[in-house]
Amino acid sequence: MTPTTLSRSEIMSRIRSCNTQPELILKKLLPNYKYQSTNFGSPDFINRNKKIVIFVDGCFWHQCPIHSKKPKNNKEYWNPKLLRNKLRDKEVTIAYKNSGWKVLRIWEHELKKSPMNALKRLKNL
Repeated sequence: MTPTTLSRSEIMSRIRSCNTQPELILKKLLPNYKYQSTNFGSPDFINRNKKIVIFVDGCFWHQCPIHSKKPKNNKEYWNPKLLRNKLRDKEVTIAYKNSGWKVLRIWEHELKKSPMNALKRLKNL
C-alpha cells in the first residue's frame, strides 16, 4: 500500500535522527569529543576545552551541492524548509565563530567516503 501525501508527511515528521551512520563513524574517531546535540544549534560533537563544535550535515537535509536533489513532490513545503535549513546552518556557524569557537561542518558523503580526511580537517583547525 502506497501512503498518501498527507500520511507520508505525518510519517516523515515523526523521524528523529540520532546516531546516523556518518555520526557513528565519527564517534569512533573522536573519543575526546562529547557526542551531544543539546547546545545551541545542535552540534553533533563538542569539545569544550578546545572550543570546537562539529556538525555532520546530511546531504538531503542540508542541501549538499554534490548530492542533493530537489524534491519532486510537495515543493511548496520542501523548498522553503530546505532553504531555512541552509540559512540556519550559516547563522549557527557565524554565531559560534563570533563567540570564539572553531566550527567544522562535515558532509555525510565525506564521512562515508573517507572518514580520515574529515579527521585531518579537524586537526587543521
